[in-house]
Amino acid sequence: MTVEGDLPDPPEDIVVEPATRDDRLDVLRVLDAAMLETDAGTVDDRIAAGDVLVARSTRTGGVVGALVAVRPRSDRLHVDAVAVRRARRGRGIGSALVAAAVERAESDPAIEAVTAGFAAGLTRFYEALGFAVDADGAAEGRRTGRRPV
Repeated sequence: MTVEGDLPDPPEDIVVEPATRDDRLDVLRVLDAAMLETDAGTVDDRIAAGDVLVARSTRTGGVVGALVAVRPRSDRLHVDAVAVRRARRGRGIGSALVAAAVERAESDPAIEAVTAGFAAGLTRFYEALGFAVDADGAAEGRRTGRRPV
């Protein structure tokens, strides 16, 4: 099942692509700057699996955003962490990272849905990307979202 609607493209000066081992430190720095708990071993494993995406400036080549996805089940791709450098936030880079993860999931016949867990303040962000948001964890200010592919 595919959700209708266009996913956003990255801004003109950004390219979203799979991370390489050379991007590891930049990915960890972007996630750390956003105060996201990140296990370096998980990042290494997910880079090797092709499940880490980076948003790279076409002007400087620097990593300005990163997304780490995990596969908790064979039919799920779960957005474990997504972050954008503070100076670049609000420009559609985070949306482009999540959209690229959804597009990658759509090309994998084993994946039925992309899921995410996030702070309640990000509800509109995920809804705009076609995720159905559940209020599970509302007492703790958390939400979960699911988008069929």
